[in-house]
Amino acid sequence: MSIKQNFTGDALPDFRNLGVVARILLGTNALAFAAVLATAPGWAAAMERFMLLAAALEPGLAVALAALYAVSPSLARLPYWQGGAAVVGIALAVGAVVHSAIAPAGEFLPGLARTLVLTALAALLNLAYLRLLARAYSPALAEARLQALQSRIRPHFLFNSLNAVLSLIRRDPRRAERALEDLADLFRVLMQDNRSFVPLADELALLERYAALEALRLGERLVIEWDRDSAPLDALMPPMVLQPLLENAVYHGVEPGAGQGRVRVRIERRGGRVHVRVENPYIEEHAHRAGNRMALENIRERLQLFFDAEAAIQMHIADGRYIVDMEMPYRTAQA
Repeated sequence: MSIKQNFTGDALPDFRNLGVVARILLGTNALAFAAVLATAPGWAAAMERFMLLAAALEPGLAVALAALYAVSPSLARLPYWQGGAAVVGIALAVGAVVHSAIAPAGEFLPGLARTLVLTALAALLNLAYLRLLARAYSPALAEARLQALQSRIRPHFLFNSLNAVLSLIRRDPRRAERALEDLADLFRVLMQDNRSFVPLADELALLERYAALEALRLGERLVIEWDRDSAPLDALMPPMVLQPLLENAVYHGVEPGAGQGRVRVRIERRGGRVHVRVENPYIEEHAHRAGNRMALENIRERLQLFFDAEAAIQMHIADGRYIVDMEMPYRTAQA
């Protein structure tokens, strides 16, 4: 699965995406309000008519979105114009059924023919808006942004790791060799195509290599507690989205301290969501150390590029710990 699929201007939107659903809801209601405002004699009358219209509009809109949610995978396989025609057809069918069901009790409603025309117009305008939005995030632009936002291991980490390896070469050559292999794996991932999703299992393996390199440098000062028994290893996620969280925790919560620093990493599935929590000691005097907010905003924007509004990342401080919570949809290669 590639990010190219998410930003193809001639592909239908994913009607299972929370951001797409929210835009359709807001867009359709905005069109309805504009239509009422244009025909009402005043503001008060417009608000009254809109409330009556919304009572009839929302059930039909909910049914149409539920139908689009159910057939979204099938629509995605159709050419754009065939899929668009199918979307308009679904909207018209739902509009006709809902109009017939509530027309006797809704004297304020327009006739069936006018209702169907307005329904088709709303569907076409929503499709046009979502297509323009997709083109705004065209593959070239999305890939350029990902290149700019791609999480980069800090240069000081590379130099410190190489120095640690050099100190091991004579007294523990095997460990030095393993460290160089881990470092090579990390930079191989950084240099490869990062537009495609990867399994959580691969991200965890990479995370372990990164942790091993940091342990080589920090020794007993770094303690990482893993809680991943409930981790869905088949879940797909953006590449290199976990490593920056751990790097951030080590850089801001362990390095500045004088003693031992405990970092906890918990990954689990809750229904249709994957939850990630990374905790580290909160060192107040180093709270504004350079790069913390930038790194987390980097991750937030990368999540938005891959998942739109369906992913989130939040930070808070509790009991002397700096806690980062990240969640994203649970998706697999078979889905």
